[in-house]
Amino acid sequence: MNSYIGIDLGTSGLKLLLVAKDGNILAENTQTYPVSYPHPGWSEQNPEDWFSAVLRGLSALLEGQDASAVRGISFGGQMHGLVALDEADNVIRPAILWNDGRTEEEVCYLNETIGKDKLSLWTGNIAFAGFTAPKILWMRKHEPENFAKISKIMLPKDYLAYKLSGAFVTDLSDASGMLLLDVQNRRWSKEMLELCGITECMLPALHESFEAVGTLKEEIANEFGLKDVKIIAGAGDNAAAAVGTGVVGEGGCNISLGTSGTLFVSSKTYCEDKVNALHSFCHADGGWHLMGCILSAASCNTWWVNGILESTDYKKEEAGLEEYMGKNDVYFLPYLMGERSPHNDVSARGAFIGMRPDTTRGMMTLAMLEGVTFALRDCLEAARRNGVSIPRTKLCGGGAKSKLWRKIVANVMNMPVDIPQTEQGPGFGGAMLAMVGCGEYASVQEAAETIVHVKETVLPDPDIAAAYEKRYEHFTKLYPALKGLF
Repeated sequence: MNSYIGIDLGTSGLKLLLVAKDGNILAENTQTYPVSYPHPGWSEQNPEDWFSAVLRGLSALLEGQDASAVRGISFGGQMHGLVALDEADNVIRPAILWNDGRTEEEVCYLNETIGKDKLSLWTGNIAFAGFTAPKILWMRKHEPENFAKISKIMLPKDYLAYKLSGAFVTDLSDASGMLLLDVQNRRWSKEMLELCGITECMLPALHESFEAVGTLKEEIANEFGLKDVKIIAGAGDNAAAAVGTGVVGEGGCNISLGTSGTLFVSSKTYCEDKVNALHSFCHADGGWHLMGCILSAASCNTWWVNGILESTDYKKEEAGLEEYMGKNDVYFLPYLMGERSPHNDVSARGAFIGMRPDTTRGMMTLAMLEGVTFALRDCLEAARRNGVSIPRTKLCGGGAKSKLWRKIVANVMNMPVDIPQTEQGPGFGGAMLAMVGCGEYASVQEAAETIVHVKETVLPDPDIAAAYEKRYEHFTKLYPALKGLF
């Protein structure tokens, strides 16, 4: 049986899946690499670490497997990161990542001086600190000697595709997050390229996420016993995760509790965000989507449990908290890295509010999980203000493994939450895109209908949902009250 490799290029590590054409996961492997924080609010990685992780991961993934059955490789990758190469294809500087907040001045220039109306006309989006275009402007101003060396600009997963195949390409879903793409017309924006001082030849060729863009280099194929393996463009991690959970076509919704958190709504038609809180991007199925992104989701859980409580037992920390859902007096603002949707504020910070002498670590743990979910509810409300109806949602990401968190999401959103059979998100979606690119399925929709299944549905409790509705109203007042202090 033919098999396919999906590569999830994350911030904390890279995960590879070997998936049979029927969706059965044959093998998986995870590789890690460091993140550098050279200044407060900055976040960088070495792209060469990603490729080294791929080579190590392929070796481990294929051990004991039939490598000759592998037909294609594709990706779901962390978005927005600026990877710049010189004429000799050397990495000029560490990649500036999606959660890097150094571009506050550039974002202000784009939104206020150039103007949100023009940006929306040119790209379908306004500027956010994580986007690639503000990073290019920052590099041009603060590192002119590096800017002058640029020959190629690409996104993180596209660096892997380039190293594996030699194809200088990107896909439309990932390119949408650069603020360089005319999202509605699925082409580079000439106005934004001129504004950033770059040319189209510096940018990769545009493809749909499911299109084959090259073939695995012979020397790499020989090293792992692979033969005639196609490289498929792949997608940004959230679009890939949506594919992996079957959120394609019209009106599907996926919430992801990864390092960051997202609310993702798929559409067959282009929809520009009228409230300047969400992103209007191309989807990996050939359509479009609206997406809200909060910068800290499951990473809040890691920070709190590992860093503050100095624990590694997440289940123990959550034990017994279900009975307090909707009754907690403590609130948590999850803005550890600033915030994107809907506040667009790199200066926002996390905060616990409402502690009393009888506040326990359990109450604070519950508040942390609730705070992340309330922030995602902010994204849901922004989607509703755009006229989008969302009756139910899928849920994926590392945080979705928590039964308590699943119930909090169902009750805070007050809607059914479907848990997919396979919770591998971007990696699984990447493997599905590889299947489509190799002709295993005729479309992304067909692949999703065939191999994505729901294993469990979590329903809201009317009383708990009503209690959370009141608590959410209080939550919405906290950021405006504290904004001046940030």
